[in-house]
Formats: sequence, C-alpha cells, structure tokens
Amino acid sequence: MAKQFSSTHEPWEKYYGPNLGYVQEQYERYQENPESVEPSYRELFERFGAPPQHRALGLSASAETSQTGFDSQSLKKAVAASKLVWNIRTYGHLAADIDPIGLDEKPKVSFLEPQEVGLTEQDLAWLPASLIWDDAPQDVSNGLDAIRRLREIYTGTTAYEFSHVHDEKERDWLNQQAEERQHSAKELSPEERKTLLERLVQVEQFEEFLHKTFVGQKRFSIEGIDMLVPVMDELVHGFSEAGAEHVLMGMAHRGRLNVLAHVLGKPYGRIFSEFHHAPNKDVMPSEGSMGINFGWTGDVKYHLGEKRAIGDQGKTRLTLANNPSHLEYVDPVVEGFARAAQEDRSVPGYPKQNTNAAASILVHGDAAFPGEGVVAETLNFNQLPGYQNGGTVHIIANNRLGFTTESGDSRSTHYASDLAKGYEIPIVHVNADDPDACIAAARLACEYRMTFKKDFVIDLVGYRRYGHNETDDPETTQPLVYKKVREHDTAATVFAKKLHESGVIGADGLAELRGKINDVFKREYEEMKSGKQGESHPFPFASSIDETPLESVGTAVELGKLRSINENLLKRPDTFNTYPKLERILQRRLTTLDEGEKVDWGQAETLAFATILSDGTPIRISGQDVERATFAHRNLVLHDAKTGETFCPLHVLPEANASFAIHNSPLSEASVIGFEYGYNVYSPQTMVIWEAQYGDFANAGQVLIDQFVLPGRSKWAQKSSLVMLLPHGYEGQGPEHSSARLERYLQLAGENNCTIVTLTSAAQYFHLLRRQAAMTNREDAKPLIVMSPKSLIRNPRVASPAVEFTDGVFHATVEQRGLGEAPDRVTRVLLTGGKIAVELEDAIEKDPEADWSWLHIVRVEQLYPFPAREVSAFLERFPNLEEIYWVQEEPHNMGAWRYIEPNIRAVAPKGIEVTYTGRPERSSPASGYQHIHTFEQQKIIQTALGQNSSKKNQMSLGR
Repeated sequence: MAKQFSSTHEPWEKYYGPNLGYVQEQYERYQENPESVEPSYRELFERFGAPPQHRALGLSASAETSQTGFDSQSLKKAVAASKLVWNIRTYGHLAADIDPIGLDEKPKVSFLEPQEVGLTEQDLAWLPASLIWDDAPQDVSNGLDAIRRLREIYTGTTAYEFSHVHDEKERDWLNQQAEERQHSAKELSPEERKTLLERLVQVEQFEEFLHKTFVGQKRFSIEGIDMLVPVMDELVHGFSEAGAEHVLMGMAHRGRLNVLAHVLGKPYGRIFSEFHHAPNKDVMPSEGSMGINFGWTGDVKYHLGEKRAIGDQGKTRLTLANNPSHLEYVDPVVEGFARAAQEDRSVPGYPKQNTNAAASILVHGDAAFPGEGVVAETLNFNQLPGYQNGGTVHIIANNRLGFTTESGDSRSTHYASDLAKGYEIPIVHVNADDPDACIAAARLACEYRMTFKKDFVIDLVGYRRYGHNETDDPETTQPLVYKKVREHDTAATVFAKKLHESGVIGADGLAELRGKINDVFKREYEEMKSGKQGESHPFPFASSIDETPLESVGTAVELGKLRSINENLLKRPDTFNTYPKLERILQRRLTTLDEGEKVDWGQAETLAFATILSDGTPIRISGQDVERATFAHRNLVLHDAKTGETFCPLHVLPEANASFAIHNSPLSEASVIGFEYGYNVYSPQTMVIWEAQYGDFANAGQVLIDQFVLPGRSKWAQKSSLVMLLPHGYEGQGPEHSSARLERYLQLAGENNCTIVTLTSAAQYFHLLRRQAAMTNREDAKPLIVMSPKSLIRNPRVASPAVEFTDGVFHATVEQRGLGEAPDRVTRVLLTGGKIAVELEDAIEKDPEADWSWLHIVRVEQLYPFPAREVSAFLERFPNLEEIYWVQEEPHNMGAWRYIEPNIRAVAPKGIEVTYTGRPERSSPASGYQHIHTFEQQKIIQTALGQNSSKKNQMSLGR
C-alpha cells in the first residue's frame, strides 16, 4: 500500500528488494502520467525524484559500482520472481500430494512454473535468495534454490491455504510457520515417531479386533483416516501444555469408538461390553443401548460421550460431547461448552472471559462440512462478542465419500473446506498417510489458535477402508475406489516402512507392536466376559435423577426489597442521555409497586432477573434482538441518544451478586439454540435463556430441540434447565408469526423431561422465572418452554399488583375471577390458556348484564406436566356439570388439543362430555387475511360462551 511521508529525509532506506522494485514500477508510470499513480506516490516522486535501482536487487551501492546492467528490466525480473513466490504460496496447494490413494489425477498447475512469469531458471539462479525469500534457510543460496525449496514445501503432502486471510500479520506468520517447519526443531524426534507408530498400531488393531470379534456389528470405523487419533492427541496435549483447563470436543460417529478409547481413555472393556450386550443388528437398530437396564432409553455406543482428566494432577478436563446421527448439530453445543468453561460468572456485569482456560476441537465429515447449514452458522460465531471462545480447531475427517455419494455430487466447491474461506479461517490440507505432516499440521493449528484466538481448519485427507458401516458393501457404488483401497497399505504399515528405512525401528518392529497390542485387547475382552470389568454404568454423564415433579419453591420477594431494586433499576449515570420517549416509558415503572398500581410483563421480567441475580444465580439471555426485545418490552441495554454508548442497569445493580450476560444473536436459530444448550449443560448453575424473535423461528432449530434439548436427559442423562421464550398468539398476522408450534413441544414431552407453559399474567411469569432459577444445578432441573405473549405484553389484563409478587407463587392453574361463585349452578367449564383466555375474560366483562352463573373458566397455565390433581379438584366442585370445553386459538390438529384431550378425559367426572372449540383442522397455522382471522376469533369466543343459537353453530369450528 502507498504510504504518506512527512519526513524531509530521503525515504529510500525504507525500501529494498521487491518492494523497491514495485516503487520503481510506480515511478515509470508516474513519468508517463503522474495522474496514474496514487497521490502519496506523486508526492514522494515530486519531493525525492527517482528511486535508486541498486537496492531493488538487494545489492549494496559498491556492488552496483562494480557491476553493470542492473536496469529497470532487471528490476522487473526481481518483481516477477516475487510474483512466482506469491503464486507458490497461494496456489501451491493445487499441486500438492494430499491424496493417499490417488483418486484424482493430479493437475498441472502452470502458474507455478518460472516461464509463466517470464523467467528462466538462469534468471532465478542469478538472483540472490534473500531477494525473494526474506527468511530463506542458510543452505538456500540463490533464487532458483529458493523456488525449488518453496515448491517442495507448498506442493508436498501438506497443502496450505492462507491467501484468503486478510490480516497481513496473520498471513505472514502462517507462511513463516509453514516454511520453517521443514528446517527447524519442530520436526519429530525418533522417539516421538516410535510413539506415534505405536499409537497408529493401537488405532488399527482396535478396529481389526472389533471387526473380527463382533462380526456384522456397526462401528463406523476410522480406518483410512487413522491419523485422526494422533492429531487429536497432539491438539489435546498442546492445549493442555498451554494452560487450558478444559478441552471440549465434538464429532459424528465416524471413528468415534477409536477416539473414545484412545483420546478419551474409555476402557476397552466397557466398549467391548457394549458390543457384547448389543442385540442383533437385524433385530434392533439401537444396538448398544444398555440404558433400558438403568431406567432411561440410552443411546447407541457410537453416539455416547466421555470425560477424562489428563496432565499434572488431572489439571485438564477432556469432554467429548454426546452426539446423535445429525452429524454436525453438535458443533454449536461444543462451542457453548467452551464459552461456559471460559467465563467467571461470580461478579456483576458481563462475565469475565479467559479464552486460554478452555479450547474446543470439532471433527467434521467431508460431505457434512459443506452440506449442513449448521456448520456455516457455527463458523459465524468465531468473532461475535457473545459467542466467540478464542478459536476452535476444526478437523475434516475427509474420506472422500458421504455414505455412497462422491464429492462431485455432494458439493460445488473444489475442497470440502472451502466454506471456511468466507470466514478467513486458515486451512491446511494434509495427506493422512504422512504422520509427520499430520502432527506438524496439528502443532501449527494449536499455535495459531493460542496466538491469534481464532479458528483453524485441518483437512485430513484419507479414504474409507470399509463401507459407510461394516454391514454395507461399498463396491456396489465405488468399485474403482475400493479396488485401490484393497491394494493400499494401512497408515501404520506405510509409516513403519518409512521408520524402518530411516533406521528408527527394526524389520520386525511392526509385527512385534501388533502382537503386543493384540494381547491387550484379548486380555481386556476375556476379563469383560468373565465379569471382572465392563459392567459399569454406560453413560459418562449419568447421575441420579429425581423423576418427581418440580416441587414448589419460595419465589415471593419482600416488598421493600422489590422497591429498592426497582428504584436502582431506574438510575442512570449523570452523563447518560436516555432516548426521551423511552425514558418516559421507563419512569412509569417507578410507582407500579404502589397500592392500586400494577406491574406489566416487561417490568415483571426485569424484576425477576434482578432478584435472581441478587440470589447469586448468574443469567445469560440471547436471541435475535433480546437487548430491546422484538416487541420493545425489555430495553435492558440502553443506548445513549447522543453518543450511542450503551448502559445496562442490571450490570451496576447494587443488589446483584452474579453476572448478567445479554447478547443479540446472529440471525440463526439452530446454532444459537445449540450454543445456549451447550453453555447450560456445561454451566448448570447458570440460568440460560434463548428467546425467538417469533415463536415459529424455532422451526429452524428443530433438530436441536428434537435431539438435544428435550430428550438429552433420557438419552444421555445430560442435565439442562434451558429456558426457551417463544412468542405465540393469533393476532391476524398471517401463517407466519402466529404459532410457535406448541403441538411440537407437547409431542416431545415425556418422562417429566420439561415444563411447557402458556401464561396470562405478569406475576405468573415472575414466579415461573424465579422457580426455574431455583432449579438450576439441581438433579430435577429440566428445560422450560414458554409460549410467551405478543399483544398481551401491554394488555392491562396481564399486569399484576404488587401483592402477587410479594405473597404469591406460580400456579399451574388459574381460575377466572368473578365466575363459579355458585358451584351447583355451573353446567359448563371452559379449560383454556394463553391469549384466548384473556379474550374470553374481556368478552364476559363487556356483557355485564348476562347471567354467567352457569359458566366457569380455568386457565391451564402449565400444560406439561399436566396438572391433573389441580384440574380434577376443580372439576369435582361442580355437582351439576354437563360439559367441558377445551378452548384454543390454534387449529384442531395443532395447539394443545390432541395432547390435552386424553388428559382432560382422565380427570373428568364420569359421563361428562369433553368438547373442542377452536379453529378447524388446517395445513397452515393461520389465515393470511385479517377479516377472516377476526371472524374466526369471534366465532371461537361465541361458541365457548354459548352465544350461538344452535348446537350446529356451536360445533362449526370444531371437528
């Protein structure tokens, strides 16, 4: 780039080599047309004239005196040589030897040749090496040697892609590290190589032992990318030595059993036991599920996680996350693990983050990395304030196949890793049959992450020795590939030959290692069969879980404390300029705790957060626009109207005794839900909340909800108290943004795995949040799904008086005030919840002349677990009851009806009719026309309140 000069001294000492050659070119353009160069260069040439030519060739002034012919043509050759170096560094990867079995014909990359930049080998031999390579090794004497050495580095078994990294400092560091690797002390010692060979043999023989001992059982073997285990070993130990107290890992099932055994140290006997007790593969797909013996469903052995402590006195804790077959969806979960492990939440304000305290490693499939959108969502985290964790090392376990699909059918990019370029993540492709190169890549990744606190990708290029699983015959779809695979030696064999040739091991070294390691497997297997080991609990995350319902906890707060907190929440620094309109809204909160006043939804939430912090429980809340909230009810991060600076009252609240993290999220759902779930699992003492902009946005995160959030405890004994706030309610806004798909969560509810609510008062929300916070880090903690309001947020009927905060608790059911005062006259009961319940109340109050003695209403605020005891006791009060209506806004096949109908029938008095009132069955959640919405809404209310003239009309919106 052009530089500005203010010194009166000649600037040429700042330039030498190709940089001065570039300036010389600019000067030639300047002589032809001064306007063709940048203003800074015009100023330079106007003040100092032509640049000297001798320094462009790296020669001294005396050398120029003794030699002739160093004209602008020579300078252009020097610049061309520099261009060739740039080509090699940038495009050398295209000619690299990274394919172990030669699946693709190696292309000829012409622009790596001297003639492509107008040079001959003689031209290069004449140039000094230092002219084109600043850090050239001592044994590289001239330009030709330099080019040959650089080509050897950049087109060997390691291919480097750094040119997309825009930060020049980082890029120079990366190139320097790559170029020093072959002539520095970073090479493996003979002892390290022998240890590496032993590890490769363990990896290889473990798979062979499983293959022969448990014939026909799936294991998704690592063979073909055997170096994955040593690479992960190297990363783990590198991070541990750098001071990391936690290393968090995630991967799919390819090679997982080997990683569990060797990186996580899961005893061989436990793994053999899981195979030994597995049902036949043709009978049940979930082989290895021993959880049924312990009271939960469990999961297959190649989905399970593990924990381990390594280093001095176990200073570093390793965690491999549980992961279902949805491959990449564990990625954001692990990112959340890492962030949780890095943060100190013990003091008010944002948590204090130490990125050196924890590091994360993600192993991806080559088809899944570009194919699954959650990968891009997760990569997008890497520099976002609320989500970054100081960099993740990504390993693509690249076996060139996705089940039966070849690369040409699974991605539009040259490499599986190309997605990472958009996030400026350095990429190293490495031949999985070159263990030395693989370890060097791992060390480079570790050093980069610790130095720059950013992500790094290792594309470990290998093959797949068997089919997608061991029951599959891959030759039906890849006959040519598998002909090559059958003829190709294993990684251990290839490396052993290399070590034998260099004198590191003897001729029988490999056979001796195989024999010794196989003896270990045989011994462990026999001990497992004899019952000496392997029968321990199969779930590494398991603990005793109390399956009783959530107990009632004290959630009321003394009025004096509430008033003090409320006053402090409204204080601002003297210099802070709150947006005037917002300030007026906030100041109204000052008197809402007084007699005769009421607290609205937004203030109730803020008071709940404040009191939870005062109890010492940290809070993290994220989602799209959560700082203000989609409906502008929260406003917990204020923006100075004049300076744009921000201020969060909860960060300086005198009563706070824990951190409060609030982050607007990227426009993602799957990755953010996964991140918050992971954060909560790894920091169970933290109240973690995710809010959807609209409830239906959670649709895009359904895999995380289906596979992690709601069944995680049952499958893996993995505890979470994640809160999901899903705005829900029919207000004529069309099919989108009406329904949070309540029915989906009710369908996933079972085994007391969550709490699902639809609330109608600010006080209920206050107590619910406080109850959930009290449950964090308890064995009976579970996720909370809140169908949160939209228009109800500011509806006066939802606001609550102070007494309901100071004396109340959360109620699973709430009776409609003013009804049912003469129980023997009640013939119809409406069970309902959410916005429609408030509209029913409004309709009744608008008709004060009517006789409502025949009707009573109860709001089922907690849908799951269904409050059977409360509902049953309520219904028993009415001796002349004839009918029970379930009233909802949602269509018949959506909402709570199909879940709640059998629950209502189970507690209804014998012979009482149970009827549905709501919208008819639909394929789309709501109408896109306001007038139709209004008509339907009125019809539901009229039917429920008996305001229609005939039974036929009453049922017109029913079945």
